[in-house]
Amino acid sequence: MAAYLSANDEVEIQDEHVETLFLDDEPDLVVIQVYITSAFRAYEIADYYRQKGVFVALGGLHVTSLPNEAMAHADVIFLGPGEDTWPQFLDDFRNGRSRKCYESKRRTLVGLPPIRRDLIKRPLYLVPNSIVVTRGCPHKCDFCYKEAFFQGGKGFYTQTVDDALAEIDRLPGKHLYFLDDHIFGNVRFASELFEGMKGMGRLWQGAATVQSVLRPELLEKAVESGLRSLFVGFETLSPENLRAQQKYQNLNRDYQAAIKRLHDLGVMINGSFVFGMDDDDETVFDRTVDWIISQGIETATFHILTPYPGTLLYERMANEGRLLHDNWDLYDTRHTVFKPAQMTTKTLEDGYWKAYEDFYRWGSIWRGAMAKSSWNGRLRHMAYAGGWKKFEPLWDAVIRLRQVGYTRPVLEKILSGLN
Repeated sequence: MAAYLSANDEVEIQDEHVETLFLDDEPDLVVIQVYITSAFRAYEIADYYRQKGVFVALGGLHVTSLPNEAMAHADVIFLGPGEDTWPQFLDDFRNGRSRKCYESKRRTLVGLPPIRRDLIKRPLYLVPNSIVVTRGCPHKCDFCYKEAFFQGGKGFYTQTVDDALAEIDRLPGKHLYFLDDHIFGNVRFASELFEGMKGMGRLWQGAATVQSVLRPELLEKAVESGLRSLFVGFETLSPENLRAQQKYQNLNRDYQAAIKRLHDLGVMINGSFVFGMDDDDETVFDRTVDWIISQGIETATFHILTPYPGTLLYERMANEGRLLHDNWDLYDTRHTVFKPAQMTTKTLEDGYWKAYEDFYRWGSIWRGAMAKSSWNGRLRHMAYAGGWKKFEPLWDAVIRLRQVGYTRPVLEKILSGLN
């Protein structure tokens, strides 16, 4: 968004995840991206600035899913992506005629100005080289918050390959992280992107589906371009759950074959798993954790099923009277905000925390590592899985001391295979 401002405009990005906000300034315009668990805090900041007479704009997932709620705290709101609406707003704002609401309709990533990476406070981030070269996802799962954000227009589109490669080339250092929901989502784009990245000397991480991992040749091209770790949405081991959530891209896919393909190519896995779907009972936690460990998956991210506003899941649970409240602070996939079908809310929350505890025990990490065939692979597994969760107090201290950048070479060493 800052790339659309003029050279004479003064702009600063503040990120409360990693820094303390100082709200004693007097800007002409405050713009806040609102996610569901940051909504109340965002409204608090917005109200504070509006009381001082500052013009406030709100956008993001939560604003798009609940525009009437957000409108009460803003002078203007943005619905959906902002590549088409933000430049129009800036022109209107400078001429004193801005509307109350701007809704994205014409969606494209072609011809965007280069990202203002000079505004990113790199020392605050382990991965300052985060990049997005596509928007959205070609799939439509019932529980996915993405569906609320892209309603009313295209839900998946890409940059040109040349623009994506130019943005990658501008990034300093070696490591980068694709934050795209599904970097493999457009096969032609992904294939050409990976071909273009060969020889850049990058190590990268990203996210993709089981289906795309099983596709012949594409994964190999990704590895040749520097892929070393992939977030994969397995979500559930139950075919019934997959059907209920319309996650058809996972149905009848061989999870074990996908895992073997990744590991054989030297790619570590961060597996995503969701608890609380209607086919889950109190046995789902132990079964899932045991399966993950047996497959040698390096890291796992667990979630409690969360019905986000604007999704089909939310609509269905609202119609069934299963929603417990609308305290958005608790819609963080760590709390139960609905009535589960086959267990109590307490059982679901307790099982979620126990899954994390059981999976990240040193004994479990060792068992997972022993699924690898080489000692180098086992050491890599231990280093990555251990660093992911066992050293969280250390990570917190490093972030507070703003020294996180010094740990980046360790991450790169582990990703490269400890070679």
